[in-house]
Parts: sequence; C-alpha cells; structure tokens
Amino acid sequence: MQVLNCSTKLLLLEKMLKSHFPESLKVYGAVMNINRGNPFQKEVVLDSWPDFKAIITRRQKEAETDNLDHYTNAYAVFYKDVNAYRQLLEEHGVINWDQVFQIQGLQSELYDVSKAVADSKQVDVKLASFKAACLPPISTVDTSFLMNSSVQLTYLSIADVDLLNQTWSRGGNEQCRRYIANLISCFPSVCVRDDKGNPMSWSMTDQFATMCHGYTMPEHRRKGYNRLVILMLARKLQSRGFPCQGNILDDNTTSINLTKSIHSDFLPCRFHRLILTPPAFSGQVHP
Repeated sequence: MQVLNCSTKLLLLEKMLKSHFPESLKVYGAVMNINRGNPFQKEVVLDSWPDFKAIITRRQKEAETDNLDHYTNAYAVFYKDVNAYRQLLEEHGVINWDQVFQIQGLQSELYDVSKAVADSKQVDVKLASFKAACLPPISTVDTSFLMNSSVQLTYLSIADVDLLNQTWSRGGNEQCRRYIANLISCFPSVCVRDDKGNPMSWSMTDQFATMCHGYTMPEHRRKGYNRLVILMLARKLQSRGFPCQGNILDDNTTSINLTKSIHSDFLPCRFHRLILTPPAFSGQVHP
C-alpha cells in the first residue's frame, strides 16, 4: 500500500485516470477534488506507483468522523486487476472496518469481491445498483421562460439543508443532514427559487463530482425546472473541467426520459454503491 500525497504525482494520476473512462469516473472525480483544494479531506491509496493496479480514495485518517456516517465515510474504487483490489481490501489499515461506510465504483466485480472480504470479517453488505450517465458538452441553456416571472436562478445555501434532508430518498437523519451541509459548502449547486426565496427545484454535486439529489417540489413539476437546473449545473461543472456524471435508478422513468432528451450517454457500465455495516452497528444504519 502507498498513500499518494505528492501534488505532482496526483496531477499525473488525474491524467492517467482519463484513459480508463468510464470505469474510473468515481475515482477521477475524487482525485480532481483533491487537486483543487481537497475540501472533503480525501487521500489516495494504491498498490504501487506509477504502475498501479488498484486505487482506493478515502477520507484522510486525521479527518473527524462519525462511525455511523456512511455518507461521508465513503471510498471510491478503480482497479485494472481485481485481485489487486482484493489485496488492498485485505491489507491492514487501508479500510476502517470498525465503522459504517460505503464503497462506490463502476466495475462489475466490485460487489462480489467486496462482499467476500466483508463476509470474512462478519460485516454486512447492502448493494444498490444504478444506470450511469454522462452529459454532453453544454454550450448554452435556454432560460427565456424565466424572464417574465419572479423566479430566481441561484444556488443552494446552508439554510436549505433541512428541506434537502427531508426530500432526499437517502435522507431523514442527522448524518445525512450534516453531509448535505458539507456538500453545499464545498461543491457547485444550482437552485430555482420562488418570489419568497423558497427552493422549488435543485441539484448539487457530491464528493466524487457526481450530480446528485436532483429534486423538484411536487407543486412545481412539469414546468421545465428540473431540466434547467441539471443543464445549468452541468455547464458549471464543465466550465471547471469536471465531467458531468449522474446515477439513475432503473425504475425512475422520469429521470431516464429527461436524461435521454438532453442527449446524455448511458454508460456501458453500471454504478454500484455498497453500504457496509460491522456487527457493532447492526440495526442503526439508515439506507
């Protein structure tokens, strides 16, 4: 195991990961954020350098952590050799197996290998799998339909945290509330507000540079706001050099149709999120 903390090597790694798209996208997003101020206190662990076979991004050991906060305790994985990934998982000190955490990646063997190692440690694994998509380059966004209204196109603020925690399918708990606050503070977001400043529709960016929690309040749906915030956020990310990636549940036909209408590419690989829970915290974990 090596911890890659040289800024020159990290910039080189960012370039190297580009040649392994789309499977490397989650790790690539995390590395991009590390190279741009590292607001989420991440670091890179790999089996060897420069001829690596497996990479894991994780929280820095000195970062404050809540053992129940699998939102923040998140690892992104990319490997060229699945056995090298297994060896990293098994190596002492790479993963904190004494807390609830998640693993994200876009490779098909991720679940089976992670579960095999977790089973040996009596750690429970729950899998969620999604369609993965990348948005095309966005040059202009039509905002003309907002001109004769009192609607504001802006961004999320900390004052919106409770609403976002209540409306996110993964939310409703204190760990998620704190995580959303950190995302809003650290990464780009877009929000449409009514004439009183209340959020109507929004989307934000997570620690892996993934567009997430796209949501429109029920009373404001079918007005084009969701499409607007997604395109505006994509344009904002692209202006900073980030790829625009998102994950969609298979039964979310509304989001799938919207993704198709803006000519996004559905990736050949799927996005996998594993939530791992050691026996000490069984029954205490939110989805």
